Amino acid sequence: MGEADQQPAGLKLSVMGLESGEPTTVAEMVTDPRTRRMWWIRVSMYIAFVIAGQSAATLLGRLYYAKGGNSKWMASLVECGGFPVLIPLYILTKKNSPPANSNSNSTSHVSLPILTLAYTVMGILIAGFSLLYSVGLMYLPVSTYSLISASQLGFNALFSFFINSQKITTYILNSLVLLTLSSILLVFENPSSSESAQSGSSRRNFAIGFLSTVGASVGYGLLLTLTEFFFEKVVRRRTFKVVVDVLVYPPAVASAAVVAGLFGSGEWKGIGKEMEGFELGKASYVMTLVWTAVCWQVFSIGCVGLIFEVSSLFSNVIGTFGLPVVPILAVVCFRDEMGGLKVIAMVLAVWGFVSYLYQHYLDDREDSGSKFESDGGRSSGEGDDQETLGEGLLV
Repeated sequence: MGEADQQPAGLKLSVMGLESGEPTTVAEMVTDPRTRRMWWIRVSMYIAFVIAGQSAATLLGRLYYAKGGNSKWMASLVECGGFPVLIPLYILTKKNSPPANSNSNSTSHVSLPILTLAYTVMGILIAGFSLLYSVGLMYLPVSTYSLISASQLGFNALFSFFINSQKITTYILNSLVLLTLSSILLVFENPSSSESAQSGSSRRNFAIGFLSTVGASVGYGLLLTLTEFFFEKVVRRRTFKVVVDVLVYPPAVASAAVVAGLFGSGEWKGIGKEMEGFELGKASYVMTLVWTAVCWQVFSIGCVGLIFEVSSLFSNVIGTFGLPVVPILAVVCFRDEMGGLKVIAMVLAVWGFVSYLYQHYLDDREDSGSKFESDGGRSSGEGDDQETLGEGLLV
């Protein structure tokens, strides 16, 4: 079929998401201005989704607690319950999906039990860390919560080392140490009187919030690693349909688990009273929850989109990059105090992020160089495992 078929199989990418379209070589992708521009537009859009969605959702979550909300299960539900907004997109991808045998290069059919198990595991993880994040946000000032959450990058790298064979270089190790120190420093912080009034924190509650946020960061780092594993080793391809499935099925499982917890704990009985006592009024109570759910969904779209276009590690790097934005906004919105330990922790977290990002830059340069090396027709990797560029949300 021409030059495209003479390239090694590992160097073919499905550009612009047309699963049944003509494969395009890496060289063509990189040199074609329109393709490169569209890819950067999609990646930039996903980055904006991650940073804006995360910042807004975290601040709205703190607002829910600050103005009278006290249901951990309700706060957890809005973190994972926004997936219904994607149902029209899900239906569209189902209608436009080509037949399974329409592409000879497509992966073999993954059995329903395996997919069910994968989505269930991811959904339970989402429910678990959503609950832990809600507990952390209940007991911690927003700035402290966000800085501790930066440790998720270190856990993601650690899990990727064992599960996805991610190499731990000097820069990544440096990043892990700095992010760990950033979180450890906050253990020694004494909540100020204003912060204690906002979050109802005591030393005991601070410890609960700290451990819950660290536990949630562990779960989130594991989820991103397993999502990468799911793309690479289970479905063995990255298509827009697979991305939408990941955005719908695991959150649906998580929402079911959280709803069961909401009713099982009896917290649902106090929702009406909580709405009545919300300082900003009933309408604001509903809108706070709705917009928190929407913002978390925007964040999820950005995260999975970056995994789709680049990698899970890059997605987490961008998420970590956005975390320092929240403490700054928290100082303005909630009058959080930025003490010396918090400033040092933030500097260490940013330093760790930069170290990690630099390693990603070095890997990117190395990968780009190796893709253009002539190796006598030998593939640069297993054809089915290669990352593909697909149709993003920008259509």
